Amino acid sequence: MNGAEALLRTAANCGVDACFANPGTTELHLVEALDRVPSIRPVLALFEGVCTGAADGYARMTGRPALTVTHLGPGFANGLANVHNARRARTPMINLIGDHATWHLAADAPLASDIETLARPMSGWVRRTAGAASLSQDMLDAIDAAYGATSGGGAATLIIAQDHCWDESTMATTATATPARQQPTPAGDQVATATSAIRKAQLEGRKVFMVLGGSGLGAASKRVAARLGSKAGMTVLTGAPNGRADRGGHVPAIAAIPYFPEQAQPLLADAGLVVLAGAIDPVQFFGYPGGRSRVAPDGVPVVVLAQPGEDVLAGLGALAHELGVTMEAIGATDRGQGFDRPVVADGPLTLAGIGSMLWSRLPEGAVVVSEAISSSGQIEHEEWKAAPHTSLAGTTGGAIGGGLPLTVGAAVACPDRKVIDLQADGSAAYTVQSLWTMARESLDVVVVLLANRRYNILDIELKRSGMGAGLTGLTDLGRPDIGWAKIAEGFGVAGIVAEDSATFAKALERGLRESGPLLIEAMI
Repeated sequence: MNGAEALLRTAANCGVDACFANPGTTELHLVEALDRVPSIRPVLALFEGVCTGAADGYARMTGRPALTVTHLGPGFANGLANVHNARRARTPMINLIGDHATWHLAADAPLASDIETLARPMSGWVRRTAGAASLSQDMLDAIDAAYGATSGGGAATLIIAQDHCWDESTMATTATATPARQQPTPAGDQVATATSAIRKAQLEGRKVFMVLGGSGLGAASKRVAARLGSKAGMTVLTGAPNGRADRGGHVPAIAAIPYFPEQAQPLLADAGLVVLAGAIDPVQFFGYPGGRSRVAPDGVPVVVLAQPGEDVLAGLGALAHELGVTMEAIGATDRGQGFDRPVVADGPLTLAGIGSMLWSRLPEGAVVVSEAISSSGQIEHEEWKAAPHTSLAGTTGGAIGGGLPLTVGAAVACPDRKVIDLQADGSAAYTVQSLWTMARESLDVVVVLLANRRYNILDIELKRSGMGAGLTGLTDLGRPDIGWAKIAEGFGVAGIVAEDSATFAKALERGLRESGPLLIEAMI
């Protein structure tokens, strides 16, 4: 077999079963090899940012890395924004980048570039292949790196010379399946230090805040954290944004640290200690004149109970034991499902109304991708009332354009679960090609396209800063208006325009009842 097939057979033997691809000439041997390795599902995307964002969504839902295939440096560069989001979400990913044949590199052909320099800032591991005989081992190392065994996790990027793909490989590809790495348990000294710091702060009358992140946003971790908060006198918050969280049903509704500093900083203004459980010390997204970077006041001590990537539930359990907090009856909370029946649609369409209609109808086990940006607060206000579901943040690294690709990846990963994307119109335009992949793969998704025809978050920032309201027109998405339902239909996805609550409710009920992709253009 040639090197390309050896590479992919090794991946398949290690449990890798999805590949999101936008290939070119230097990747054609990988394309051919995918035909001979049927256990890896090839998914074609029309833009590389869809490939990388879909691989992120797939990994968040399965815990396993998917492959991406992109074309030399410029192709991979098109996908870098969503590799950045995946890095912030700490999700595993294996990027395969085809490069020129080794003997052709010196010719400096038009597509030649310094791929390593492009890849390294967003990747935990980067390697250039040395020959066809080593491609199987390269894949094994990439899988280890993606899982975090050698790099701390995140994207592993393998640059593959075209001649190494077509050359014959004699290396065995019978590696045993590589299981997902178990998250390490927080060290005992971390738990001891956190326990001591909490006790000392409480004796001194200082308020203790715990910030959850990573696996701390699973249902079991939230229940333990909520009980710790109520019984040990701590305020529990979630850092934002986070890659994946359990919400709804009997999962405690733990507040997130707000986006804007005038809301976030007063929340922690009287903090005397910050305990991090799978989160980083919260900082503001941006610096503002006269402001500060940290959310908590400068000088407030921070202790780490669990590092990002560690088993937060184990750390919380150990802390509860040390503090004498028992875990009886933590399987439920007093915040159960809050809707007895679907909310009746009536009158004009509002963001709050969209939220109420969605949460009251959401099927149990659904996946909700949120890239609603400025609309998220009003829509998500009642999310805690919904049936139990999984939530994926579309902008973990702040790079917009992640929502639609994440929806693709989540739907490929979980074909038995309805996937709903709450999608701002401005960021949808970055990766609109995702709609074509949804149609091609018959993915069971509902895209709620929030059409306010503005970069509204920039309008808000301009007003906050006293600079006006985008008088240059650079925040206005009109002139002409974007017809999202028509665009969806052009890509093969059914589209409905909803200008009032009744129309939206009917469209939503259709999307939740039927299988296959649907886009609802919600005129807000």
